[in-house]
Amino acid sequence: MTASMPEAGAAVLAPSPRVASSPKWLFQGALVATLLVPPALFAGRAIADALISLIAVAFLIVRLSARDWSWLEAPHIRLSLIFWLWVVICTLATGTLGAIGQGAAVVRLFLFAAALETWLLCHPAQRRQLWYVVFAVACWLVLQTWQQYFFGANIFAAPRWASGVLTGPFFRPRAGVTLQALYFPAFLPPAMALLRNRRTLARLGGALVLIVPMLTMVVIGQRMPMLLLLFGLVLTGLLLPQFRLAIIGGLIVFALALALAPKISPTTYATLVVVFVHRMENFWSTPYALLYERATVMIAAHPWLGLGFDGFRNHCNDPQYFQTLPWLPVTHVTDPNACSIHPHNYWLQIATSAGIPGLVLFAVLCGQWLVRIGAGVVHGRSTPIQVGLFVAFCVAFWPIASTTSLFTLPNAGWIFLTIGWGLAEQRPQGYAP
Repeated sequence: MTASMPEAGAAVLAPSPRVASSPKWLFQGALVATLLVPPALFAGRAIADALISLIAVAFLIVRLSARDWSWLEAPHIRLSLIFWLWVVICTLATGTLGAIGQGAAVVRLFLFAAALETWLLCHPAQRRQLWYVVFAVACWLVLQTWQQYFFGANIFAAPRWASGVLTGPFFRPRAGVTLQALYFPAFLPPAMALLRNRRTLARLGGALVLIVPMLTMVVIGQRMPMLLLLFGLVLTGLLLPQFRLAIIGGLIVFALALALAPKISPTTYATLVVVFVHRMENFWSTPYALLYERATVMIAAHPWLGLGFDGFRNHCNDPQYFQTLPWLPVTHVTDPNACSIHPHNYWLQIATSAGIPGLVLFAVLCGQWLVRIGAGVVHGRSTPIQVGLFVAFCVAFWPIASTTSLFTLPNAGWIFLTIGWGLAEQRPQGYAP
């Protein structure tokens, strides 16, 4: 393994000197909570949310007790808090009491990312420990998916979902989205380390580390996660020229598996190919088109403040938004499929909640995250884990995608874990702003 790979036997280090005055037990407890977040995101929303909230509170306690505001020097942290305040203002103007509370609670996610970047993951040893945990849960997902594929049920006796989608270690179809979030930070570092090795057996192992999770995504049978994984692999090949041959080989195996799907997994083929082609041919009559059209109407009606946090969910059944738009070929606007708990796109979710100003703020924030997480990546001066986290971020925020809710766990947990971890990987060792 190379120096860029996580190393075994890493000890927990003390917090950064900038926050060394905080109680050691508080740092250690918050670090343990951080390491428990990935398995908690597998286990259930409530446990993971509690851990993330505790980490955010502990971070504030440390900074306030030390009267240390230096962490706010980072432009992206300041902008994230400005964006959050704007969402709260929009919700106060238009939202219900419940929406106001939920909007205010979103700050825990931004504080969680800031805590990872500037406190808990300042040293390589802490980041290595997090990688071990992420790699372990990613392997567990892959293992449980194949168990369900071959034996009909996972370890919890949960069968395939009714649509034929494999659920892996979950009871609901979450395996594809979760594997999409984990694939690049979990599997890219060991694959790259093995592929650099001159021994044939090691290189074969590296290829398998890349390919087996890719094939897992095929048999899971969820369309959008698979497409986003392919996008991420292409981006990885562009960023890592020395590994393009291995990635191209993996994509060929991926294509062969998809071609053989009618024989080895007819339900997977039907979901990934038949249904996908049908929906693309008739996109403007699909539920996705209805959701996007309804969200666009709501944004056009409230361009400055939106409808507050969770505005789409709270107001999408209001008849005033049952309208057509001349530049969108959606006509059946009264269809109940035009309403859901979110608009199935992060950018539309932001715009319906915080208006065009909120959308612009969030776009600038994502741009700052992108530049910070990708520092050195484009010029080839980064480690595989930095590339993996950068690609995972790009995949997560790719605008042309059907997504779940941005601020709802478990999805929000993976996204803000990626952001905080990716920012921490780009900081000098032991430095906290």
